[in-house]
Amino acid sequence: MDAPSHIMNTMFVEVDRVTKTYPGQEGEPLTALQEVSLEIPRGKFVSVVGPSGCGKSTLLMLLAGLYTPGSGEIRLDGASVDRPCTNIGIVFQSPVLLDWRTVLDNVMIQIEVRGLDKKTYRPRALELLSAVGLRGFENAYPHQLSAGMRQRVSICRALIHDPPLLLMDEPFGALDALTREQLMIDLQRMWAETRKTIFFVTHSIREAVFQSDQVILMSPRPGRIERIWEIDLPRPRRLKMAATSEFGRYMEEITDVLMRDGVIREEPE
Repeated sequence: MDAPSHIMNTMFVEVDRVTKTYPGQEGEPLTALQEVSLEIPRGKFVSVVGPSGCGKSTLLMLLAGLYTPGSGEIRLDGASVDRPCTNIGIVFQSPVLLDWRTVLDNVMIQIEVRGLDKKTYRPRALELLSAVGLRGFENAYPHQLSAGMRQRVSICRALIHDPPLLLMDEPFGALDALTREQLMIDLQRMWAETRKTIFFVTHSIREAVFQSDQVILMSPRPGRIERIWEIDLPRPRRLKMAATSEFGRYMEEITDVLMRDGVIREEPE
């Protein structure tokens, strides 16, 4: 008897020599990604860093099935991605909440769209909101929330249907520094409890190192995989860990590669 596919295939995300090209100005093609190959084990937290325009968000949209590669193949749990995926969660930089719906109703919209039983999922929605510190705000409206609180709602909305893969495209990028710190802790805790596979796009090296099992560095356009770091830091991670020499070593190595590539430049003395 064959083993179930979820046992046979421990690599949940597989990107096989993917290239993506867009039409550029005056008809010139613009290659966003070139020959990108990547494997992500099931249940891992993986962050992608790199300069603006290197194809980080393009890769995320390809994983979601919202873009189609020009060449190569993407597989999720062994199945080829050739159309928009419905069993994943996506969080963007903007929370995109509906102003006329309450916090709870914004989370539950996923359930309504999918035609699932609202009574079954309402307790889960309340549990998720409590987990991110929004207990008591279920009946509030988006305009009554801070930016960080609105982003917490969007994370709950992405998780309500219990997706195996969570795609996050700079979800903390528009937030203040203190809110980002708290959301990093909240997200790490939720990941530890669920062990979902998370693909996290960010410009912050510190954010990537703090949260991840792996940090993927992409080259300037056309985007390629420059290097992958296995982050061997103990969990659960505390903010004070950022002051340790081990944490600093990862930060320095990633920064050195970005400086070598000319992405980060120091002023001449």
